[in-house]
Amino acid sequence: MTELRVSHLIDEVDEMLDNKFHVGSYCLFMNTDDIQDVLSKIKAILPEEIKTAEMILKRRDDIYMEAQSRADRIISEAQNTAANILSESELIRAVREKAAKIQEQVKESCEEMKNKATEEAESLKRNAYQEAMQTREGAQAYAEQVLNNLERDIEQVHRIVRNGQEYLSQQKRAKEAVSSEKALIEQ
Repeated sequence: MTELRVSHLIDEVDEMLDNKFHVGSYCLFMNTDDIQDVLSKIKAILPEEIKTAEMILKRRDDIYMEAQSRADRIISEAQNTAANILSESELIRAVREKAAKIQEQVKESCEEMKNKATEEAESLKRNAYQEAMQTREGAQAYAEQVLNNLERDIEQVHRIVRNGQEYLSQQKRAKEAVSSEKALIEQ
């Protein structure tokens, strides 16, 4: 099973955000503080789910090994008991069949536990990926909103500056007109 660690993927995204992105012949630069903050939060949340999945997989392996050991021990004990107490081949065959059935049952139980643990781990992995994608989409939407608001604010400041310049220009013309009238009156 290929082990892809969610935190490794997030580190890759984090590294990409530290670098510039190229789109065609354009190069975009981003302020990544907010996105990195969100990624840090994801990293803080995900390890518990990943640890849980790893514990489930380890427990599955432990149960399988314990069951295998138990089955081997039962078979060995059955064979020893049969050899010591019974000399008839029919009884020995019955014990071997019983041991084989027990071993088969143990293997089936272990396989079921393994499948269940694998399904749970895959589910956790899918959920973590979906949460990471949703967080990334939310961060992109937030960045877009911030940029739109910034553009609107800059346009508003630009209008204020133009209005101020126009007002000062009108004041200057009015002052010049008054000065011209005074000059005419004084003549």
